[in-house]
Amino acid sequence: MASYEYLAHRYDELMRDVDYVRRAEFVEKLFLRAAKRDVHTVLDLACGTGTMTCILTERGYELISVDGSEDMLMEAREKAQGLDGIEPLLLHQSMPELDLNDTVDAAICCMDSLNYLTHPRDVKRTLERLRLFVSPGGALVFDVHALPKLEAMDGQVYIDEDEDVCCVWRTEFRHALLEYCVDLFTRRQDGAWDRNTEFHRQRYYSPEELTAWLAEAGFSDIRVYGDCRMRRPDERDARLYFSAVRK
Repeated sequence: MASYEYLAHRYDELMRDVDYVRRAEFVEKLFLRAAKRDVHTVLDLACGTGTMTCILTERGYELISVDGSEDMLMEAREKAQGLDGIEPLLLHQSMPELDLNDTVDAAICCMDSLNYLTHPRDVKRTLERLRLFVSPGGALVFDVHALPKLEAMDGQVYIDEDEDVCCVWRTEFRHALLEYCVDLFTRRQDGAWDRNTEFHRQRYYSPEELTAWLAEAGFSDIRVYGDCRMRRPDERDARLYFSAVRK
């Protein structure tokens, strides 16, 4: 079963506590600071339901948005209708097989999407593909899970619910792999409940690994930041943000 086959239609409800505007502002600040060229076109890699795409579109950027889930892209397509600005181009592609018709001035990959690539070769391949489609002097910005956050998730059960949906996440973190089972219960019109289950896997990558792979792929001026903070990360940060420049 594909990840987000069932969660896609409820994803925005379940992520309603995420401050996307704040994260979009931080990502924008990073790619404007890093880029050695004006930024007009932006790639949103692993765009999900398109929230970051929509925010940046309405900030005046031209977006190309890519995701490996057709269900998530359907949600993004609906959300993008009627936006102020140039309508984003939505493409169904996996990260390691990224293939664009043109280059962009900046690329972003948000909400720990790179952690979903559980084989290092796929992360390396993705960075290599990004180098092909980010213009020289363009910026790359992405975030990943910090290790303390993943360690704290081991053996946990999380529940998110309202009147019509209940989501139960059970997590396990072993040998750098985070595995979680998601049970999604949705209320039908007749009052009964449907249950669907998805299994997700993510992998932890250290800042040292990612920095080395960025350099190997052809990126320079690699910097690591705390969670939406313009400083080096520390143990308080749940996410790490990276910025780099395409040579």
